[in-house]
Amino acid sequence: MTEAKNEFGVVGLGRMGGDLVLQALEKGMRVVGSTRKGAPDDMLGAGLVEVGSLEEFKAQLAPPRVVFLYIPAGPPVDQVLDDLAEQLDEGDILVDGGNSYWGDSIRRHRRLKERGIHFVDLGTSGGIEGARNGACFMAGGEEEAITEVEPIVRELAVEGGYVHAGPPGAGHFTKLVHNGIEFGMLQAIAEGVDLLEHYRDKLEIAEVLRCWRHGSVIRSWLIDLMEEAYRSNGGTDGIPAYVEDTGEVNWLVDDALHMEVPVPIISQSVMQLFASRDDEKNWARAIAMMRHGFGGHAYGEDEAAARERREGRIGGYPSE
Repeated sequence: MTEAKNEFGVVGLGRMGGDLVLQALEKGMRVVGSTRKGAPDDMLGAGLVEVGSLEEFKAQLAPPRVVFLYIPAGPPVDQVLDDLAEQLDEGDILVDGGNSYWGDSIRRHRRLKERGIHFVDLGTSGGIEGARNGACFMAGGEEEAITEVEPIVRELAVEGGYVHAGPPGAGHFTKLVHNGIEFGMLQAIAEGVDLLEHYRDKLEIAEVLRCWRHGSVIRSWLIDLMEEAYRSNGGTDGIPAYVEDTGEVNWLVDDALHMEVPVPIISQSVMQLFASRDDEKNWARAIAMMRHGFGGHAYGEDEAAARERREGRIGGYPSE
């Protein structure tokens, strides 16, 4: 990695952006960051260069500058992209690492390209643990921009956890498909836990989950999280059954209708989330436990997530 690309900027120092920053600082990278509430002391102590305004990124970073966004999907992304584009130079690169809709990313790429600014849509997976210790990244963008961004992303990725998925929009589309698969897996595991809890005799469910983690066909990080949460909470009874989400998989179901691709499992998993908001079910508590484990998602209703679900996607399915 060249010296110039041993640094980058970040707007948004929350759960994902903040932990990626800490990982980068530990690896000797120089990071310039900005957030509305001010940078936490641990990041400043680790070496983060905090800036109070977006215009300061230009002075603090060497061209071609790379600035990542880790902020909620929706209108705030457009606002920050436009504000940064006003301050930066032609050839600089903006990277949206949040869960934006892929159609919005295509439109943003086109709009920024007219101003000489490159844009990369970067699907980011692995939850808080991945951001802190090595994430999984799916990038979409033109080769010129990817060449500059890729060394940074590879440094922050777990081994093998990076792909240039395709042209603009491909990064966020592949992350969206990933999230749909995730929903289907969560639902299947949760229904299995519900069945275990309804067996005619009392089962040692935590021990069953432990066993499944070792050598079984369904062993996975989600099973790991399920066992850990089941043990620490003493079962599912104390967990709110209301499962909140930010709405990305709703977009995927809509996309599948436009593409005429059948996705019955993913679609049904979304329907089951809706059902959790009307009736208390053990499977809903189990999903909430796993989501809390990998992403720190709130138990019960969460206004910030609900707002992102309502406002996260700007436009509809893009035309050719």
